[in-house]
Amino acid sequence: MFALRSDHDGGAGPVRPALFGVSLPVDRFVLPRFMRRPARFITRFCEGEYQLPRHFGVAACAVFLSGSVVYGAWLGGQIPAAAQAVTARLGFAVDQVRVSGNSQTSEIDILQELDLSGWTSLVGFDAEAARERIASLPWVKVAAVRKVYPDEIEVRIEEREPFAIWQRGSRLAIIERDGRIITDFDANRHSVLPLVVGDGAEKGAAFIAKIEAHPELSSRVKGFVRVADRRWDIRLENGITIRLPERGEDKALEEVLRLDRENGLLSRDIAVVDLRLEDRLVVGLTPEAMERRTAQLAEQAKAARKKPGKSI
Repeated sequence: MFALRSDHDGGAGPVRPALFGVSLPVDRFVLPRFMRRPARFITRFCEGEYQLPRHFGVAACAVFLSGSVVYGAWLGGQIPAAAQAVTARLGFAVDQVRVSGNSQTSEIDILQELDLSGWTSLVGFDAEAARERIASLPWVKVAAVRKVYPDEIEVRIEEREPFAIWQRGSRLAIIERDGRIITDFDANRHSVLPLVVGDGAEKGAAFIAKIEAHPELSSRVKGFVRVADRRWDIRLENGITIRLPERGEDKALEEVLRLDRENGLLSRDIAVVDLRLEDRLVVGLTPEAMERRTAQLAEQAKAARKKPGKSI
């Protein structure tokens, strides 16, 4: 064990242990093992056994000033920029970006969210932050960003699936099957989607699926209108509106399909097929058909008056 100054001097009596020339109040003082080597060096340095190297002061000042500059740059946020510049010039500058999984999202939008410059280094590039920015784009459901050294970024996305066009007031929006809004309607790209109108219509996926089970009807549908969030109207491409009841819409649909197969109901010159009453079906004529019907009745009445044996 290492003890500081604990030896005897020629019978002159024990000498008290000392540290840096100061006598300790105990006969024997033992340092912990991990402190012995530094303490021995400091003691010998203070007693003049070691000499400082030449230009030690200049080197120490240079180290201090360099440390101060580095610390200041770190506080000012300049270290990442410096690391980016250095590593980019060492061959780690982003040179290629591969994008997959996008059909509705443009590559330009993805590149903008990557926030790349001409000297962006792959070493300092924050892939997680870029992933979060890309995931915030309207059509993106899931995004993944991966760094491929030395100079490539790989972006893979999974997009949301458009289900219908939702009209609420004057606003048109593309929605998912669960009713979530994706983005505003673009007539150039999504005009083939079914149209749902009114509050609550965005939750009509189950009803639309029910109509799609009847291709002879679904192929004619122009839009689905939710009335007071209680029942549905179906608007056909030829202008006919089918008014379904609040309850028993399945039975009403079967009835109107039967009448169409047997009598061509949905191909006639009518405006409305009203199925809201349980015991009857009401058909409303178009204005043109009403005029023709009125004229026809007038002709029939006129002809009846001209028949012989009939009094006027």
